Amino acid sequence: MLYIGSHVSYKKDTQLKGSLEEALSYGSNAFMFYTGAPQNTMRDEINDLLTVEAMNKMKMSNILLENVIVHAPYIVNLANKTDVTKYEFAQQFLRQEVDRCLTLGVKYIVLHPGSSVGQDRTYALNNIIDGLNNILLKEDNIMILLETMAGKGTELGINIDELKYILDRVELKDKVGVCLDTCHLNDSGIDLVNFDEYLDEFDKNIGIGKIKCVHVNDSMNPLSSHKDRHANIGYGTIGFDTLINVIYNERLDNIPKILETPYIDKEYPPYKFEIEMIRNKKFNENLIEDITNFYKGGE
Repeated sequence: MLYIGSHVSYKKDTQLKGSLEEALSYGSNAFMFYTGAPQNTMRDEINDLLTVEAMNKMKMSNILLENVIVHAPYIVNLANKTDVTKYEFAQQFLRQEVDRCLTLGVKYIVLHPGSSVGQDRTYALNNIIDGLNNILLKEDNIMILLETMAGKGTELGINIDELKYILDRVELKDKVGVCLDTCHLNDSGIDLVNFDEYLDEFDKNIGIGKIKCVHVNDSMNPLSSHKDRHANIGYGTIGFDTLINVIYNERLDNIPKILETPYIDKEYPPYKFEIEMIRNKKFNENLIEDITNFYKGGE
């Protein structure tokens, strides 16, 4: 079955309930959110009443909790230990995010593995492993999903070998998995026209069962650009048909697909229309115009 949704907001006054309602307005049956601003560590206390209301509405709307994803703030960097105090704080903050997920009942949290920032890559990979081993507990009903990265700057997790290195050395192996990102794969050098070949290699080295989420984004940049700039579905270098083949790949059936595509004119969310395109498997050449007219007309 296709589980498709997008990144949605998470606001202090509405929290998970508000995130759910936004997702439903786009026609989603999956969604992803940050539990606070991604660029800082300020967090509001979770309102249990709002969480219960969200859970009840999710049941009524046939949205499974397994298809609700939290994204860890991108400021968390477990790869660099140059400043031990900052490294320890990153672990503490990520642990806090894990606890917030547990309180919300969310089972998956996506994490950018981190950047070496001048340190040896293997040393930095080991820092990530140490951090995850310090954070994760046996009783946690959660998985941290390492996101495939584009290779911008000194990012880690840019290929199967680096992901395997981390996953093989994390002690609680049932607590870690992978989130594929189509834009990042393209920008790192994976031609998604040959996506099945990539899945074959992934399955051989890591195991396809470790893939628990897919971020579906087109790319503004060519293959192997290492830029990481998302484009709207069908409006980038990957293309609509290739992305449809990824989304509907039988080996990724029942895995939530999450859109992180840019707002139109930095103002209008495209997700309702992109989800409709994906469900219909038909590219809308007037997507930008339709979205603009919809929001400006207040329809």
